[in-house]
Amino acid sequence: MTILNLKNVSIMQPGKPSHCLVDAVNCELNAGEILGIIGPNGAGKSSLLKAISGDWSYQGTLDIIGASQDSVLRARQIAVLPQFSLLNFPYRVSEVVSLGRIPHQSGTKRDNEIVAHALAMMDISFLKDRLYTQLSGGEKQRVQLARVFAQIWDQSDADNGLRLLILDEPTTALDLGHQQALMTAVRNFASQNVGVVMVLHDVNLAARYANKILALLCSQVVAYGSVQDVITRDNIKRLYDIDNQILEHPEDRTPIVVGI
Repeated sequence: MTILNLKNVSIMQPGKPSHCLVDAVNCELNAGEILGIIGPNGAGKSSLLKAISGDWSYQGTLDIIGASQDSVLRARQIAVLPQFSLLNFPYRVSEVVSLGRIPHQSGTKRDNEIVAHALAMMDISFLKDRLYTQLSGGEKQRVQLARVFAQIWDQSDADNGLRLLILDEPTTALDLGHQQALMTAVRNFASQNVGVVMVLHDVNLAARYANKILALLCSQVVAYGSVQDVITRDNIKRLYDIDNQILEHPEDRTPIVVGI
């Protein structure tokens, strides 16, 4: 089932209507899929996420199929993890994750169960009573991801069963092991009939975990399609201006980019 459909979506810089941040994007996302957005700094990746999440205006057609116009119902369907999550209050970790349950009326018992599951999914149950302000950057990132998981945890919570997860550089501040664990958690979450759109700087993570890839450069679409079709030597050279080779992952044969 298609969840997200973009047709000729363009985004102009606020206050500068002649400056195009993203130009004529066409792509779609089905339930259960991960769409990875890659490209160098300033390519328009985060701008596109802001349009999808409803924060920025755009030109063209951007449909989140079945999304409610009611803000509370929409918050039960769509969860967003921004590039920077600013929270400076000394909440306990469990309280931060429980913020994701605010749009729901599922009761304290069920909310507490979901918070516990989300904490376990991110392997941070041991942090539940720690103060958020005392955590490392990587720990804070894992807490924030648990929060957005909790927000759209149950398909029954969402109107029409629609759930869309929007992540802007979710692996920021994470070490290699926690990057892999986070991406595995996101993939497992997507398999529960959730559509995921994420911006990633690590091309190899995108290649390993995404079903489709959208590559942007200077506001323009360089390539869109399957991982194998987008992660090519020519595309990587064009995107990042580096000489490279494309190898195969030994387990699933997904592309691996190696600079030379």
